[in-house]
Amino acid sequence: MNAPTHHGERTAHLDTAGTGRMPDAVRTVLARCTALDDRLGTAALQESLGDVLHTRIHERLGALLSVPAADTILATGAAQAFEAYLHGITPGPGDRIWTTPHEGVANLTALHALRDRTRCRLEVVPLRPDGDLDLDWMRTHLDEDVALVSAVHLSPACGTVNPVHDIGRLLAPHRARYTVDASHSAGRLPVDAARIGCHLLTADGWRFLRGPHNTGFAYIAPTPHLAPDAAPYRAAAPEPAAVAALDAALAHHTATARPPHEDLLPLLRAAVRHTPGMELLAGGQEQAAILAFRHAQIPAAAIRRGLARRGVVLAKTVAHETPLHPAGRVTAPALRASLHHDNTAQDIDRFRQALAEVLQEERGAAAHPAHPARGALAAAGAATTPLGPAGRAGPGGSGAPSPYRARPVRRRGHLTLHRAT
Repeated sequence: MNAPTHHGERTAHLDTAGTGRMPDAVRTVLARCTALDDRLGTAALQESLGDVLHTRIHERLGALLSVPAADTILATGAAQAFEAYLHGITPGPGDRIWTTPHEGVANLTALHALRDRTRCRLEVVPLRPDGDLDLDWMRTHLDEDVALVSAVHLSPACGTVNPVHDIGRLLAPHRARYTVDASHSAGRLPVDAARIGCHLLTADGWRFLRGPHNTGFAYIAPTPHLAPDAAPYRAAAPEPAAVAALDAALAHHTATARPPHEDLLPLLRAAVRHTPGMELLAGGQEQAAILAFRHAQIPAAAIRRGLARRGVVLAKTVAHETPLHPAGRVTAPALRASLHHDNTAQDIDRFRQALAEVLQEERGAAAHPAHPARGALAAAGAATTPLGPAGRAGPGGSGAPSPYRARPVRRRGHLTLHRAT
């Protein structure tokens, strides 16, 4: 929910893709269950939540994803469920795994571990010049050596809606297992795992569903002689109090979710585009809920802090979060705004006004002799690589197969891919 802030005004919360603000009813359930756990112990809490933990939460997840309740599992996050699933598959040394430029660093790390364990090959599906996934490339290169395809439904990098249903139809006649990361689409876009045709679909509970942190879930397509909750698919489960709060969040989402009476993304895009000095990091023909942008000279961190002081909350992104995406190869951090169904046109107008004030303030600070460091930061931001019209690095974009191979090098938590020789 959007809580009051300065002078009783409503906070314009534009970071639901990062952390959704829990509704009051969800926060109440979490607080009550946490207090009971602290007072009486986890066993007593589990006993009191028996039906919620074992039946009702799975019924709600099944309804959300349009799959049988028995085919859903709980996890501490989407990445953890994905990693647990990968432990159960063993591609051969000659097999290929496909990922996409939209893949997040946590899933990429799990894919690298699978590559290292099985000696399979990891390949990146390229983007077309317009920023969409190149389905023609997939058709041309798809054969029975492809053992796994990992796709993202809604890209956290810049809000691209990927054609996960088309990919599912393309893969259906083949042996490849198909996994879909719905971390940023569950609760924001319709997610029908059965119609997508995937073998695994993962999601987080704390983004657009606005549940507590450390909650996630997955759909696992039935496999003969192996139940979804059997090893090696068993992921670490959330704490009982968090599961109860997630159950409340799913109930709240079902009761309040509605098609937006107006799509606010064009208003948000126009507010950024019409602000001097701002550039959009766009990608793909279809976008939803998420918009990434940056200023050519003023650091993203300074803009984010200035907006927060004015009651507008959004996120700063950094390259290693989606290291394969063209937007991730821009060296300067960007800003990311995301829209929930309870955002309003007034939130966008407040963002537009606050952004103009922050930029004016930062330009004045950079020009003032008492702030030489601020001017140096602005100059450093101006030396970054610009993006093309579809969010691609430089004017050429990415229309050919990716030259990257999956050999990670870790530097202070970052993950780097070596260019193939």
